[in-house]
Amino acid sequence: MDLQIIQNFVSDYPLIAAALIAWSLVWKGLALWQAGGRRERNWFIALLILNTLGILEIIYLFFVIPHRAAQLSAAGSSESEKIS
Repeated sequence: MDLQIIQNFVSDYPLIAAALIAWSLVWKGLALWQAGGRRERNWFIALLILNTLGILEIIYLFFVIPHRAAQLSAAGSSESEKIS
């Protein structure tokens, strides 16, 4: 993307630009916090490097984490059934 286009957008629409930056930072911060706490290095690196205005971060927070939590709880319940 041409840098001049971005500069024109920011100078023409400063409130929208600030809102997009704030939106992106909030979602990126939440997703990085979760990925770091869950020790998911690949997700942490991807979330840190890629700037998708929060789209990848929302996918990670609302779809990947619950899916993995369901997998872990299913695996844990099958392990406890084997022990019993």
